[in-house]
Amino acid sequence: MWLRVILPSESRLEWRTMNVRTITGDIDPEINDHEVNLMSAELSSRRTALSFQRTRMSADRTLMAVIRTSLSLIGFGFTIYQFFRYLRETGGALQLLRIEAPRNFGVALVLLGVGILFLGIWKHVDFMLELRAERKTFADQGLIPGDDRFPVSVTLIAATLLLAIGLIAIVGMVMRAGPFY
Repeated sequence: MWLRVILPSESRLEWRTMNVRTITGDIDPEINDHEVNLMSAELSSRRTALSFQRTRMSADRTLMAVIRTSLSLIGFGFTIYQFFRYLRETGGALQLLRIEAPRNFGVALVLLGVGILFLGIWKHVDFMLELRAERKTFADQGLIPGDDRFPVSVTLIAATLLLAIGLIAIVGMVMRAGPFY
């Protein structure tokens, strides 16, 4: 079945109607303007609901980029710390460096990674709360179906776990104790 669309006429300022056609090409006299308007409203509602889902997924992709960046910084900082600690313990450490210099640099990188991750999580949660409020407003007005819900963000859970691991690594590096020392 084809959808009847009301288009502005190019030569005049009046509206003309395109008829709804079946698969065989025949005009379907059973469909009236009211039914066409209902179908159009339903399609519009679905597109708007899908745009909310696309926006949510876009926010998750942005958080994944933040995770990737902070994981690189945390991993690189921790590797520098462990490498120079290993050199110092085996006696191969350069005497040109102060003992605290590699540790301080490693801790600074891990702190930077944790800070970026914290800000990314904070902005993600803030944006998602705004998006949910806007979505609820649209659903209350009947512009979108209100029955579908946003699923729990697995990306946010992963980011929170990485934040906890980063904080534990910082404590272990500064206190020289813990599971990562």
